[in-house]
Amino acid sequence: MSVEIRTVQRGSMVLVEVCGEVDLYTSPQLRAEILKMAAGKNLSLMVNLECVTYMDSSGVATLVEALQHVNRNGGRMVLFGLQAEVKEIFELTRLDKVFDIRSNFETAMKWVTA
Repeated sequence: MSVEIRTVQRGSMVLVEVCGEVDLYTSPQLRAEILKMAAGKNLSLMVNLECVTYMDSSGVATLVEALQHVNRNGGRMVLFGLQAEVKEIFELTRLDKVFDIRSNFETAMKWVTA
């Protein structure tokens, strides 16, 4: 089990691309990377989950923590590209009402720049 994380920053916009499985073993790596990015003021954090094949509660908790940091610092956070299995986790926990979730990069970008 592994996860790959790639970040691209352009000004106040950060794109985090996550690939693989986000679970108890890999979520600390994701947490460290995302929280480092989420520390910026007035940041737009876009998290691409297109390549995430599995996510457990520790992965969800990592994203909740990131959302709290971004909100505290006056920023915005959007998730996009969730596969059906991952999206179902957010729907079952009703976190789809807490997070801004978009289907793809284009719609996420429109939301962030609106």
